Amino acid sequence: MDTAPPAVKVGLVAGGLGAYWPQFPDLLPQLKRSAERVSERMRGLGAEVVDVGFISDAQEGAAAAEKLRAAGCDIIVGFLTTYMTATMLVPVAQRADAPVLLINLQPTESMDHAAFDTGQWLAYCGACPLPEMANAFARCGVPFRSVSGYLEDERAWTKIGRWVRAAGVRAALRRGRHGLMGHLYPGMLDVSTDLTLVSANFGGHVEVLEFDDLRVRVEQVTGAETAAKKAEAEKIFELDGSVNDDDLAWAARVAVGLDRLAEDFELDSLAYYHRGLDGEVHERLGAGMILGASLLTARGVPAAGEYELRTSLAMLIADRLGAGGSFTELQALDFRRGHVEMGHDGPAHLAISARRPLLRGLGVYHGKRGYGVSVEFDVKHGPVTAFGIIQRRDGRFAFAASEGETVDGPLLRIGNTTSRVDFGCDPGEWVDAWSGTGISHHWALGTGHRIADLKALAGLLEIELIEVRP
Repeated sequence: MDTAPPAVKVGLVAGGLGAYWPQFPDLLPQLKRSAERVSERMRGLGAEVVDVGFISDAQEGAAAAEKLRAAGCDIIVGFLTTYMTATMLVPVAQRADAPVLLINLQPTESMDHAAFDTGQWLAYCGACPLPEMANAFARCGVPFRSVSGYLEDERAWTKIGRWVRAAGVRAALRRGRHGLMGHLYPGMLDVSTDLTLVSANFGGHVEVLEFDDLRVRVEQVTGAETAAKKAEAEKIFELDGSVNDDDLAWAARVAVGLDRLAEDFELDSLAYYHRGLDGEVHERLGAGMILGASLLTARGVPAAGEYELRTSLAMLIADRLGAGGSFTELQALDFRRGHVEMGHDGPAHLAISARRPLLRGLGVYHGKRGYGVSVEFDVKHGPVTAFGIIQRRDGRFAFAASEGETVDGPLLRIGNTTSRVDFGCDPGEWVDAWSGTGISHHWALGTGHRIADLKALAGLLEIELIEVRP
């Protein structure tokens, strides 16, 4: 199953005031070369670029607006090469149904003031229309964002790349199909998510699934398919001596069924839980999902247990930002070392393991029924971001995020993902501040410091981001 996300589609329009071209014949060719360089660098960000060319007046702006509207872009980038009127870009912003980023990138760091004439100065005049655009966009009700710099300014391109990545994640949420299978873990009021609010806040579709949707697919799995999946698991994981061969074979069979489920329903994420009873098949299915859910997560279809839809969405966001994103919760506080210990039993993002992940056999899943194999690892040591999605009382979603470092130290060997995170403050103070955001029981733990990327995404989604810092 190919789970590679599509490239973010960037609509690019460059422009300047047409009245200048007959006055300064060398100006337009220079500006078009700059526009070609911007298009090249956008493609270097991994974007699919829909370049509608250079516009010089309002009529050309309206034509470009229609082309970009029809292209279905994820973000529109307006390149202000010199002065241009707001009426050239406002129609683009109004018709695109996509966030708009204005960039002002002059040719070099500074003009050669002694040698430049008026025409050469105008190539550095992209900042001139920016306040005009900001005012017009605000009065037209179009959210405004911009990046100013020079053509090869890596600081500016870092910010541009951040907006482009955020647009790709926004598009993944808007197009996403999110599976929700089973039922709520009894009593966990925080985990309950109003499904309509997913579409209201992010877009996308929640596909409500039954465990029987998985059962019928698992029943169809052949012995050869089970053996192949088991061999795949033995290649990826270190197997602890506690792993029972029959339990591993069952987990492999369920994993094949999960692959089919994800493919048949075109899922981009999955949250699940089933309590079960007395070893019946649904209990066995729920207990056998950890291996397959972890393999799905590693391939870009994040899966979270305990019916945690908002966390599977947070994991999807983290994955699309390149952070991995593993299902996690608080486990303990180590006041001696100043660390917060967090992790979870169940599925994990194998791509961010500090070492070869381990499969451990468990005779008991704490707080759940059933038994089988579980994934155990520590997230790679270094910068990490805890990131979760909050559902407010008024129906709005919000982000909570905190940057820390995963560090070395003793870890439990109980078939859980467990990491020690140093947030640079007393662990009790951090937990109180984190809980005070209104975050729920679970969240995603991803690699890298991602607050800047998450702020960009929150801006595009027009939702609040609460940062917890020392």
